[in-house]
Amino acid sequence: MDAAGFRAALDGIFEHTPWVAEGAFEARPFATVAALHEALMAVVRSRPIEARIAFVGAHPDLGGKAARAGTIAPASVSEQAGLGLDRLSDAEFERFEILNAAYRARFGFPFVACVRRLTRDAVLDAFERRLANDVEAELATAIDEIGFITRLRLVERVEGPGVPNVAGRLSTHVLDTHKGGPAEGVRIELYEVGRSARALLKQAVTNADGRTDVPLVVGVPLRMGNYELVFHVGAHFSARGVALPQPAFLDAVPIRFGISEPEGHYHVPLVVTPWSYSTYRGS
Repeated sequence: MDAAGFRAALDGIFEHTPWVAEGAFEARPFATVAALHEALMAVVRSRPIEARIAFVGAHPDLGGKAARAGTIAPASVSEQAGLGLDRLSDAEFERFEILNAAYRARFGFPFVACVRRLTRDAVLDAFERRLANDVEAELATAIDEIGFITRLRLVERVEGPGVPNVAGRLSTHVLDTHKGGPAEGVRIELYEVGRSARALLKQAVTNADGRTDVPLVVGVPLRMGNYELVFHVGAHFSARGVALPQPAFLDAVPIRFGISEPEGHYHVPLVVTPWSYSTYRGS
């Protein structure tokens, strides 16, 4: 492509900043998609601090009035809507407004986070934690977050070799050590656990191998935050004809865990008998 075509092909990856693509144009050819993204980010990081602050300043507030009105860039509309930031309750909206104002007053630019890698609680925790940074450290953090945002957008737009890792994987496996094999037919529920709510994300049933037919989450980043898997093992043991007291000692087994690596693989198995269970982070 010529410079105009190159810029047009990458339009919207970096919001309101065509100079990013223009700056990377001379670095062609790119051996991989990852190399293209690295070149684009190198243009951003090479700018003087005033230009980097202005670059971050072009991004919208999270959960702000513009997000509610849907007047931000289309990619940002979709990303914020995916976390429900366009339909906050009045109390939640007020909290975001207070945090946005405090952040802007301290740093002079908006709070930026890759919301596709975070739960809502994790966004709020990051807001409060990052308010303790100095300006230089926070500017670097904001640009790193823009790197995560644009990497996801680029992978959706550009095909080629060397695609950067942008997706995580959450899987499970139930082993019935009472019978010495996989536990088939166990109903599993996955919840996101927040400060004020517990949201059901997915339900599945284990197959003959004691696994779900597909991973519980795959092909997207795992949102950093707290989760709970509930394994309905009581029905499994009853179906096997195991003599159980009433009520059974174990019926629904909850495993609560945290995710801190959005592009990581979290395997959360359950090793269970009618009277005991254990778990671990597997591979």
